[in-house]
Amino acid sequence: MKVYEALAEAFAAEGTTDVFGMMGDANMHWMNALAGRGTRLYEVRHEGAGLSMAHGYARASGRPGVVTTTSGPGTAQLATSMIVASRARTPLVAFCGETPLGDESAVQYLDQRRFAAAVECAFLRVAKADSAHEVVRRAFYTARSESRPVMVSAPFDVQLAEFEDDMPYVPSTELLKTPRLLPDPDLIARACDIVGSSKRVVIIAGRGARGAGAGEEVLALQRRTGGMLATTLQAKNWLCDRSEYHVGIAGLFGSKLAMELLQSADCVVAVGASLNHYTIESGYLFPDARYVQIDTAPHVVMGNGRVADAYVQADAVPGLAALTAGLAGRGVQLEGFHTDEVHRRLTAPLIDPAEYRGGHGLLDPREAIAVLDEELPGEIGLVLGSGHQTDFGTMLFQRSREVTSNYGMFGAIGQAPLLTIGTVVASGGKPAFVVEGDASFLMHLSEFETACRYDLPVLVVVMNDEGLGAEYHKAQAKGLDPQLAVIPTPDLGAVARSLGGAGATVRTTGELRAALAEYVAAPRPTVIDVRITRDVLSVPYRRLQYGEDV
Repeated sequence: MKVYEALAEAFAAEGTTDVFGMMGDANMHWMNALAGRGTRLYEVRHEGAGLSMAHGYARASGRPGVVTTTSGPGTAQLATSMIVASRARTPLVAFCGETPLGDESAVQYLDQRRFAAAVECAFLRVAKADSAHEVVRRAFYTARSESRPVMVSAPFDVQLAEFEDDMPYVPSTELLKTPRLLPDPDLIARACDIVGSSKRVVIIAGRGARGAGAGEEVLALQRRTGGMLATTLQAKNWLCDRSEYHVGIAGLFGSKLAMELLQSADCVVAVGASLNHYTIESGYLFPDARYVQIDTAPHVVMGNGRVADAYVQADAVPGLAALTAGLAGRGVQLEGFHTDEVHRRLTAPLIDPAEYRGGHGLLDPREAIAVLDEELPGEIGLVLGSGHQTDFGTMLFQRSREVTSNYGMFGAIGQAPLLTIGTVVASGGKPAFVVEGDASFLMHLSEFETACRYDLPVLVVVMNDEGLGAEYHKAQAKGLDPQLAVIPTPDLGAVARSLGGAGATVRTTGELRAALAEYVAAPRPTVIDVRITRDVLSVPYRRLQYGEDV
């Protein structure tokens, strides 16, 4: 057996069923060996795009995503996407071919160890033949246990050497069979003291709670405390269909009503949420609250620079169950926020349709989001990108559905359509849609052809204001020339059709509904180019750029 075959064998044993990337001299043997073992290979048009697809795959599946590149320039193309994955704390393994060991005169030579350090990626090199299995095991162990990207750098000459270790491969999952982290009873008692003496409890559920499947436990604590349920951005809309007292996102992307209600809290219980400065507005969102935090990390410093008044290191399910049981044992049953008046305010429309400002062949982005939410069934998952136009969907999508947000992950535009492709692959081909701006979509336009080539039912909704929306509005706020951020775009519906998919360019709600109905009836790679006005500024930008109380 050759080393490249041993490496492929190890990746397969780690559960690798799908790989994204581009073939080159330094990874082609490994890719052939993987294909021979039944692994599906997705050839992309850019290596960085492949990494973002692997990132989306990992977030959707809960398993490490895998990307592959050739040596040197192929590896260097990963830079932006690798940092995004690192900031998102995504488990991911990049198999990168490398020029022959020690040959710094090679045309494609790159110090891949230093490159990996610069892009916040762990690094392991297959420096000798008999280390192949151990390197792969360590890579997947690190990706899984530390939730981060890892690069496996494999010099081409080492890959072609003989692998003589006949011991069966032991996957990293065998080393990660740890018992569930249970809460300390003394810390639960301290948390019960705080919650039991409070009157207005807010429960903030984060991505960690959703990933742990702690929904029932969150709802049980909410019923016991009369709590207001909010989520972090990364858990948007989770449980909103199961609670009448769900206020949406806490923090910058929260509604004005959310801000008003949350500011009255005297206790915040956070589960699987780091409570960064976005979520708690650096502490200003909860001026009078004491904090209880349940998380698997040894400890977390919150976005206000403080630590929680009661920090319980535990898995979400047993931690919440113990807290609720402790409160029940003390006879604690609070009314809290669960009043008719609060319910009336929560069920009122977020926006009066009379406020919409469309016309002249352009839609109000808020109205476009309302139509999308109404027409696309809840079983169709959503990916949200970053940038001004994505703010509308981040705030206004209300239907319960699986939501993945890329906001705040290095601030890189262009990532969300790629994450969506990986999400669809991870789900076995279930339809999903992404809402992005025109500049973001066009950055990786070629990968829509990838979705078409593999017949992946990705719906790309382009909120098209023909410009760099964030920069346009920031320029206006700063007294600069906003026209410098205006970039005309072609008919993206026609472009999508030329690449082998379906496409429509829409300027009215009727045209948008018709295009959505066509996708829902027969999901296939589709682009809907929604022409929107630049006259509507998103709520986060109104707050940040003009200091408005909205």
